[in-house]
Amino acid sequence: MATDKRTGPLARFTILDLTRARSGPTAVRQLSDWGANVIKIEEPGDTGGAMDDRRHGPDFQNMHRNKRSITLNLKSPEGVEVLKRMAKTADVIVENYRPRVKHRLGIDYETLRKINPRIVYASISGFGQDGPYSERPGLDQVAQGMSGLMSITGRPGEGPMRAGIAIGDSSAGIYLAFGIVTALLEREETGAGQWVSTSLLQALIAMLDFQAARWVVSHEVPGQVGNDHPLYMPTGAFRTADGYINIAGSGNLFPRLCKVLGTPELLTHPDYSDYKLRHKNRAALVKAIEEKTSRRTSAEWVEELNGAGVPCGPIYKMNEVFADPQVRHLGMAAPVHHYALGDIEVVAQGVRLSGTPFRVRTAAPDPGVHTEEVLGEYGYSPAEIAKLRKSAVI
Repeated sequence: MATDKRTGPLARFTILDLTRARSGPTAVRQLSDWGANVIKIEEPGDTGGAMDDRRHGPDFQNMHRNKRSITLNLKSPEGVEVLKRMAKTADVIVENYRPRVKHRLGIDYETLRKINPRIVYASISGFGQDGPYSERPGLDQVAQGMSGLMSITGRPGEGPMRAGIAIGDSSAGIYLAFGIVTALLEREETGAGQWVSTSLLQALIAMLDFQAARWVVSHEVPGQVGNDHPLYMPTGAFRTADGYINIAGSGNLFPRLCKVLGTPELLTHPDYSDYKLRHKNRAALVKAIEEKTSRRTSAEWVEELNGAGVPCGPIYKMNEVFADPQVRHLGMAAPVHHYALGDIEVVAQGVRLSGTPFRVRTAAPDPGVHTEEVLGEYGYSPAEIAKLRKSAVI
């Protein structure tokens, strides 16, 4: 149940978090950062972190901030009864079990909606709640391959390439969070909750956007183009005297780019005189541009090209990202205090509200540190809590 101590636009909502790994916790993090009362429910004795990370490591601390943790054995009937008691007044339950697991445990949507018709039950799976692949184990890289993402990532002829992040997990988490908030808004009209679901596969296909549309609309199969833009050239990564920069010089930006580079001949060259030809002859065009860009430093080109209105930027390593003055201005490293780690920073939210800022209120908790506190809020007496602990329910 939400308390008066919590502030933020979602402070009136209580979320029961049954998730593990990355996709589910990503969804819950969107809600907890905006003030939701999130209760993370973990198995007794389980000290594991997000994926293979240590509990006090960067991944877990980043993923599970702003939560309280209780331990609860959902494989026991007593543990399920505790969850059901909590579900009576909860607003949202989030889980990312394989589809059959929640039914086997007796904590599926149909069961819990009988207890609380207002509950918004949110699920993430690898491939969907039903269908021929529903019981397959879901893994981000497998979904990247099946979604088509790996077939369009990387250089031509070098084979498929995964994205450098768990983009399927992250996409599914963000889509699920959007679905949860949408269902909560709908509940204000109808008074009823509903089941919200997504999967790594469908979230990634949705994220492919224009690349997927090239097939469903025009029956065109996109291929790999490396760092070049798949449609608009010259847009991509170009070598400089000390590294690489990104330049977007397509369309009406091409004359500006040629002016800054000092290559007016490219404008009238028969191979580059319109956007279709620049796309067709992309390799030669990149080589011609790099003959100029490789003579000066990245910083020099970034300054001059942006000054001429041609989008251009450095290609950073991670330490350089967070040293950049614009990134620092955006506040993308959010401070929080951890009892053992001291003052640390986690990755900030990717969206801002002018009137109600997100807050990183607390670091990720140790397992079960809030069990007595939370169960007390649900009416359990100290004696009942002691009995549950003795029976290994908590």
